[in-house]
Amino acid sequence: MSNKTQPTNKTVLSVFQSISENTQRQDCQKLLELYKKTLRETPVVWGDRIIGFGQYEYQYRSGRKGTWFVSGFAPRKHTLTLYLMCDLEHKMLPFEGLGTYKKGKGCLYVKKLEDVNLEKLETLISTAAKLTLKMWSTDE
Repeated sequence: MSNKTQPTNKTVLSVFQSISENTQRQDCQKLLELYKKTLRETPVVWGDRIIGFGQYEYQYRSGRKGTWFVSGFAPRKHTLTLYLMCDLEHKMLPFEGLGTYKKGKGCLYVKKLEDVNLEKLETLISTAAKLTLKMWSTDE
């Protein structure tokens, strides 16, 4: 069984052009630059509109294997979804002073970027990416 969401040949520009709300489109452009600066990876569109950075191989205890992006984001109808890919309850993640957001298990939901401190967000993205890569590392 493989992931339904896979890397595509879609361009980031095509995802941005599909966003009808101007503020969200501008926020996505800022997020793109922030992720590129923070993770130093080339963005790849996964599925319909997830903009992912980097990738790693995983294998669950069940034997299921796959490839996934290290971190990324997607514009959604009412929020920006930031895929941080690690357990957001991890004590190493610096949420203090971040601003207004909601947390899921591995995702952060932000209505607009002006609601969050971008320097804190950059640190959070970097820390989460390191935790994700460490979690799935095959190094002993």
